Amino acid sequence: MGMKKIIQINNKPQTESKSNVSFTKMNKKEQTEKVELTEEIIYGALKNVNDPELPVSIVDLGLIYDTQISGSNVKITMTLTTPGCSMGAHIAGQAEDALKNAGADNVIIEVVWDPPWNPDMMSEEAKTKLGM
Repeated sequence: MGMKKIIQINNKPQTESKSNVSFTKMNKKEQTEKVELTEEIIYGALKNVNDPELPVSIVDLGLIYDTQISGSNVKITMTLTTPGCSMGAHIAGQAEDALKNAGADNVIIEVVWDPPWNPDMMSEEAKTKLGM
């Protein structure tokens, strides 16, 4: 267990024998128990990542092609709606953050173009939301 040091500076006047600076050692909290990652947890986390141009998650858009889990390491294979999507790096970054928040230590996101995405890959929920 590590120690955390806190430095406190007191602005009130003190006598000559007392310092205005004090050090306090505090024990760090033990790490919470690791969650065993499952495909359900992965997809649940990614369902919170929306395409910035559409009010629909990348899961409901059908952009996630594959997930691989090894302990706390996750690799997802995904695509984007178009190869020229300027938000690709942003979406991948949000996906990585979502997976780390779900308990992944290491995340690899592979963006592929084959098979190419098409609107038929969207969930019924996404099609309804987009009026299709």
